[in-house]
Amino acid sequence: MFRRTFWFTAGAAAGVWATTKVNRKIQQLTPESLAAQAANKAVEAGHRLKDFALDVRAGMVQREAELGEALGLDAAPPADRELPEPRRRAALGPTPHKTTTTFSSRTISYNRNEDH
Repeated sequence: MFRRTFWFTAGAAAGVWATTKVNRKIQQLTPESLAAQAANKAVEAGHRLKDFALDVRAGMVQREAELGEALGLDAAPPADRELPEPRRRAALGPTPHKTTTTFSSRTISYNRNEDH
């Protein structure tokens, strides 16, 4: 008699445990729950990307300082030094690579940069 009671109780406990487990899993798979989980993951990923960007920026500043120190760029430029005159571009003329071929009454242009 004790043996039957034990197995009945063990079976009932296993059934309750399995039912609870299945119900929790079903609730996790509802569209609202999946949307909330996706939103949480997106927020976490955003925070990680922001932290990564801040770390990269801090590393860049540190490395630039190291390079500036190694190259002697930290010193202020001399006051008597003037900037060079700005360069002027020559006027643009016709495109030198334009080639045309005429077949009877049609003209075909081989200029790849020409708008069609």
